[in-house]
Amino acid sequence: MHPVLPSMPENGTRRRRRPAKVKRAIEPDARARLIRAGAQLFCRYGINATGVDAVVTEAGTAKATLYKIFGSKEGLVEAVLDAEGEAWRDWFVREVDALTCSSAEKLVRVFDVLKAWFKDDSFYGCPFINAVGEHDKSDERIRRVALRHKSVVLNKITALAEDARAKNPKLLTHELALLIDGAIVTALITLDPSIADTAKNAAERIVASELAVAVG
Repeated sequence: MHPVLPSMPENGTRRRRRPAKVKRAIEPDARARLIRAGAQLFCRYGINATGVDAVVTEAGTAKATLYKIFGSKEGLVEAVLDAEGEAWRDWFVREVDALTCSSAEKLVRVFDVLKAWFKDDSFYGCPFINAVGEHDKSDERIRRVALRHKSVVLNKITALAEDARAKNPKLLTHELALLIDGAIVTALITLDPSIADTAKNAAERIVASELAVAVG
């Protein structure tokens, strides 16, 4: 196959064209900056309170670039949630796996991991809980995105429960998930990281009852 040569105008001077690869290199960078800006602004100020103008200003891009890449603000919101969810899940699983204790104890010490998150200056609650709360409650798109994220977290807890030989791993998973969600919301409202300790105490009793052993 012969390469395509630049077109030649009548005066014999070749017209230079910008290589297509330069354009392709720019868009991924703009996409990353828009997602990063969207994450910062949506999480701190809320999705409905943050307009497209604020996002593109923070990202240093044109409004047309946002619409070209994501199609709409809602497209950006979904991309932000996907990126934030993946980053949080990677962090959460890594921190839980790094705990040097049994699976039964990890089920309780999950709340130590959450407490570290609650102490972070950039803690603005769960982006998925916040997004579902802000959107039309019949909007299935955001709900599906949130459930995809939640299923990964639930699967991790279930795996620990099964390894700990819980009598009913699924039931234990959902009991602990309720404590996790409650702790996240309460920590956001109160700005009190020690809420995680209260949830941990409740989790210890639930896990001990399910496993019929004492865990700490």
